[in-house]
Amino acid sequence: MTTKEYNEVVDTWADGVFRFIRKNLTNEDDARDVVQNAFEILWKNHENVQFEKAKSYLFSTAYHNMIDFIRRNKRMNYVEEMDEGAKGGTAEMQIDVKDAIEKALLKLPEVQKNCIVLRDYEGYSYEEIGELLALTESQVKVYIFRARQTLKNYLVSIHHLI
Repeated sequence: MTTKEYNEVVDTWADGVFRFIRKNLTNEDDARDVVQNAFEILWKNHENVQFEKAKSYLFSTAYHNMIDFIRRNKRMNYVEEMDEGAKGGTAEMQIDVKDAIEKALLKLPEVQKNCIVLRDYEGYSYEEIGELLALTESQVKVYIFRARQTLKNYLVSIHHLI
């Protein structure tokens, strides 16, 4: 990959990689560090990476960097408790849909969350997700199905609290 092609990869995929990593890490600065590290690794290997494979290489590198970051910082527990106000269950309470979905995503196992984010937020195909996460296409479909069921059940349970 040439320098020009590398710059094109940066321009094209930086936002998508950041969104993907940001959905998995609660701290925005940590997400920026992981993404920056992924681009640094891509740059170091740019002569060995084909331009056509750069997207897959970049997302895979970012994903593995995120896993390493989580392990280093012992941040494996991303489950958050619902706000105390949401537990009250009054009809007048308004739960922001975006916040509810974010909390629901945090309830998912990591692999399911990654599959959902890549499929529903970033628009990747099952095959591409499988390549990025080292899963078969069938595994990706199962994880997405289970994640959607969990999200649905969580959101329905919040609705009943209102």
